[in-house]
Amino acid sequence: MTTSSAAKPAEKPWLKSYPSVVPPEIGPLPAEAIGELLVNACRKYTGQPAFTCMGKSLSYSDMERLSSAFGAWLQAKGLAKGARVAIMMPNVLQYPVVMMGVMRAGLTVVNVNPLYTPRELEHQLKDSGAEAIVILENFAATLQACVAKTNVKHVVVASMGDMLGTVKGAIVNLVVRRVKKMVPAWSLPGHVSFNAAMKEGAARTFKPAQVASDDVAFLQYTGGTTGVSKGATLLHRNVLANVAQNVLWLESAFIKKPRPPHMVYVCPLPLYHIYALTVNALTGMHLGAQNILIPNPRDIPGFVKELQQYPINVFPGLNTLFNALLNNSEFAKVDFKPLLLTFGGGMAVQRPVAERWKKLTGCVVSEGYGLSETSPVATANRFDADEFSGTIGLPIPSTEIAIRDEDGKDLPIGEVGEICIRGPQVMAGYWNRPDETAKVMAADGFFKSGDMGFMDDKGYIKIVDRKKDMILVSGFNVYPNELEEVVAQHPGVLEVAAIGVPDEHSGEVPKLFVVKKDPNLTAEALHEYCRQNLTGYKRPRHIEFRTDLPKTNVGKILRRELRG
Repeated sequence: MTTSSAAKPAEKPWLKSYPSVVPPEIGPLPAEAIGELLVNACRKYTGQPAFTCMGKSLSYSDMERLSSAFGAWLQAKGLAKGARVAIMMPNVLQYPVVMMGVMRAGLTVVNVNPLYTPRELEHQLKDSGAEAIVILENFAATLQACVAKTNVKHVVVASMGDMLGTVKGAIVNLVVRRVKKMVPAWSLPGHVSFNAAMKEGAARTFKPAQVASDDVAFLQYTGGTTGVSKGATLLHRNVLANVAQNVLWLESAFIKKPRPPHMVYVCPLPLYHIYALTVNALTGMHLGAQNILIPNPRDIPGFVKELQQYPINVFPGLNTLFNALLNNSEFAKVDFKPLLLTFGGGMAVQRPVAERWKKLTGCVVSEGYGLSETSPVATANRFDADEFSGTIGLPIPSTEIAIRDEDGKDLPIGEVGEICIRGPQVMAGYWNRPDETAKVMAADGFFKSGDMGFMDDKGYIKIVDRKKDMILVSGFNVYPNELEEVVAQHPGVLEVAAIGVPDEHSGEVPKLFVVKKDPNLTAEALHEYCRQNLTGYKRPRHIEFRTDLPKTNVGKILRRELRG
């Protein structure tokens, strides 16, 4: 049976598991365009802090004024409506200012990972047709290596200390340049400094652009795990719908705990990533929250010091980050009483990590799921749950999930198939790639995620793995997530990743890459542990110890790099 485009509520088992405070559908969008949403928030919450970084805060009224100045500078450069502006910065105060300015000027943001190589940056700038880029000087040498081969005409170079005040900013810039050995070894002809662009923009009059809900807001490039990186085309209405969905789902957090007068979010995940962009920056601003920006979450001791300074209510993160914090002795000294909810996404949250998190913080990790192509949130666990569910939760309001087989047919409850998603947050398609769009969009509007999972009779969904990561052992499917979750429970293991490697007898066999917590851990001990906890064909045949595992800048373990 293929789900019709007008699925009846009776066909949506997840609705019976919904919190009573959450409706099944979102209402009208909170604004016509993202710029309008953010300006409305600035006028509603004026003097309250919006973003804080390295001890410096910008209020909502600051955000309106500064984004207006940057928007005016962009307009003065003659960028036509819909022109693409790349942003290549970590979590610094300039990011939300620039992003909001671009939105208000009726242009499109192209989010760029600052750790890209010149080859990766060149591809993204050329593919998107970006005409302008705002980049932190730490990464300017990367741009210098490829900018001549792109359409980029306007380059704005920001420095870490630009928005931290004259004295503190100068000290921060001096330290950063010394540590990074950045005696400007780069040269970008015609570039302007961020401060100069802001000064020029502030002297001009900003003219609000007419932006429609069907205009392109973001080109959000996928990680390229299936080949060349593609731009997910997110319209204003896609992202605004996801903001509305997140706001409704958040109500479940206040069933058992009182709503704080002003919510404080921590933002350790990069704002150029769709997860933090929507959940922290956009939803946070819409709700008048304060976002504590963490420029370098890999500096765990520094991150913990920041956490000790603020009453954090909302903690979006992912498994590797939670695990790293739990293994830092100072983290236990943080005051967790204000913590309302911990939201896990980006990768599977492992049960041992979730259980340690709850024991220490008193807060259940509520795992959710989404992709760049879904703006991103598609499913989430209830925020009033008493226990970690080990699932990615329920489809959020106005979202349908179908589990389908290779032929696109809906599978019964409990059967593993591809997770397919339909809802107002699903992208318009891949930028200038109708061929790739056709591969992932079904005729009835469902997006094929490439993730394998099943739904239980209560509507909760469990991911078993990415299609391409599945290991085929003598015809049996072995899912790396399952192996990793089992092995992660061994007390001597800090981190683990599983891949399939060729084997002449069974086609493939599992191989583990392990970072030790206990230096005395041996491969023999782990093999024995796996014999006790995994059936024969699932057991790893090879174990390799590493000092660390390759990860994306967001912290996802890169299995493809381990495959070599």
